[in-house]
Amino acid sequence: MTTSETMTAVVLGEDGPELQQVAMPAPQANDLLVEVHACGLNRADLMVASGRSHGAVGGVGTRLGMEWSGQVVACGSDVQGFAPGDRVMCSGGGGWAEFALADWRRCHPVPDANMSYRTAASLPVSLNTMHNAIVANGGLQDGESILIQGASSGVGIMALQIAREMGAGLVIGSSTDAGRRARLTEVGADIAIDSRAPDWVDTVLAATDGKGVDLIVDQISGYVANQNLAATAITGRIVNVGRLGGMTGPFDFDLHALRRIRYIGVTFRTRSIDEVYEITLATRADLWPALEAGRLKMPLDEDFALADIAAALAHMRENRHFGKITLRVRE
Repeated sequence: MTTSETMTAVVLGEDGPELQQVAMPAPQANDLLVEVHACGLNRADLMVASGRSHGAVGGVGTRLGMEWSGQVVACGSDVQGFAPGDRVMCSGGGGWAEFALADWRRCHPVPDANMSYRTAASLPVSLNTMHNAIVANGGLQDGESILIQGASSGVGIMALQIAREMGAGLVIGSSTDAGRRARLTEVGADIAIDSRAPDWVDTVLAATDGKGVDLIVDQISGYVANQNLAATAITGRIVNVGRLGGMTGPFDFDLHALRRIRYIGVTFRTRSIDEVYEITLATRADLWPALEAGRLKMPLDEDFALADIAAALAHMRENRHFGKITLRVRE
């Protein structure tokens, strides 16, 4: 239970994540103080929960959670566009708690009065990440073909839908799990492939008349790097978003040069708050009509109480979920 001075939060202890009573956060000039209702789980959370660092975040004492939704309680003096009582979906740090601070420039208003807090908590990271990868860095044009590597994750599922919304002519998604792969066509893919299959490049080439895809958004890296090069069209683009298949791996520099591929790496870890704000605004400008109309949807997987954080992380670690795992803070 909380008092006016303390609250419950998930904190990384010596033996892993645990519930602790911590001081209530106080908003600074650009902060929203948010009464948290629901939270989303992301791969980066799993990394920090295991004791590793994600950029500057990590180590014993870290308040965990990079994605959440709730209601604004108070605003700092420099906050623009938000007021107490607003429903918001946020990204940042320390979100797995009864209350959390979020820089207003990282926040979105909940787009629909009927949208649940659980659904809202599943959206901000995937929307910002994949709009930035597909549109800002990938430069997807109407009618172009795209491959999303690692498409059965929450971020990957949103990528399939964003690609469709932004006019892709052919959308291909990959998953190494047969059950999840079978569901990719439900969420925007025309073709689903297994990135562990030795002939997946042939499938992509056949689907593109031997040309290869115009754009790959890669959440795997590692073992697929050279196959990605072979599956990308001459003068195509590869945007590296994640490294689930390994941080390093073989890379055919000659094939990269022969196909004249633009290979782009992206991460939020080295972006300034002004850069993040630009991404937030661009995402909202392009995708909010589709979100409000219900064309962008996040499948929801298991929902866990905040006190069951160990079980929630174990479920993500098993890598059998489809869509977003969430935490329930308030009913």
